[in-house]
Amino acid sequence: MADVDNTNIEIPDFVDPGGYGEVSGQMAVPGTVGKSEAEEYNTLDEPVRKTFMRDLNAVGTKFFHVLYPKEKKTLLKEWDLWGPLILCTFIAMMVQGSQDVPKVKPEDSEIPKHDGGPEFAQVFVIVWLGAAVVTLNTKLLGGTISFFQSVCVLGYCLLPPCFSLIFCRLILLAEPNRFLFAIRFIATCIGFVWATFAAMVFLGDSQPSSRKALAVYPIFFFYFVISWLIISHTNV
Repeated sequence: MADVDNTNIEIPDFVDPGGYGEVSGQMAVPGTVGKSEAEEYNTLDEPVRKTFMRDLNAVGTKFFHVLYPKEKKTLLKEWDLWGPLILCTFIAMMVQGSQDVPKVKPEDSEIPKHDGGPEFAQVFVIVWLGAAVVTLNTKLLGGTISFFQSVCVLGYCLLPPCFSLIFCRLILLAEPNRFLFAIRFIATCIGFVWATFAAMVFLGDSQPSSRKALAVYPIFFFYFVISWLIISHTNV
């Protein structure tokens, strides 16, 4: 009988040999990371509804972990970009500027008035380009996390600012005043702090301890820009 070569034994990527270690994720079917091929789902043979509900459940689970950032590896091991795409699209639709087309006398104002807000594409580019720059900084500092894992985390952590945006838009239904602006400011700050904290919980351990401060600043600035877009949006 042939001798058993122990050097050929492979350790699955979900096993952490020590500490947080190298977190190399994959875009796998939710819930199948760490399982053998025989145990994995075959999405080609299952109904579309079942696939959709499983993916929707996976997105909802990641949203929960952002709101309660304790368990770290769900966003990293089973990363996807559905959540970031949904949140980015929602923010872009809500804060984009609008044009007031003249209704009574077109000759008095031939050029439509614009409220000064950003365009949909501008917000979309700011979010994705900002996430890419932050991720690139993370990799350059020696982070042990893949590019798409970082983009996934940064995108899902936009959920608290989205809640702040919804709250601010509801307040804007009333007549603007200083008191309501103060409430909007506080709500935006809460979303900003929550998003930054959640992102650091997920990404902090992937950075060398001596360079964590350098990794925090771009994340802080990224969510600050998003929060500024939210607080600066008005109906005027």
